[in-house]
Amino acid sequence: MTMHKYEVIIYWSQEDKTFIAGVPELPGCMVHGPTQMAALESVNQAIELWLDTAREFNDPIPEPKGRRLLYA
Repeated sequence: MTMHKYEVIIYWSQEDKTFIAGVPELPGCMVHGPTQMAALESVNQAIELWLDTAREFNDPIPEPKGRRLLYA
């Protein structure tokens, strides 16, 4: 399995009663799972599918930033 360097954010969705793993640098790249670990395990496949689709349509692929900068 290929590991990617994109930032992944995992949070609990009370509305959906599941953990959500999202990749902020890849719009729409999100998965869910019953546990944090399940969501984390699924997100790598979602990243690969996002990248494959971008390549297929010649869409730009952002370079992983590695760390998000937060400004107050």
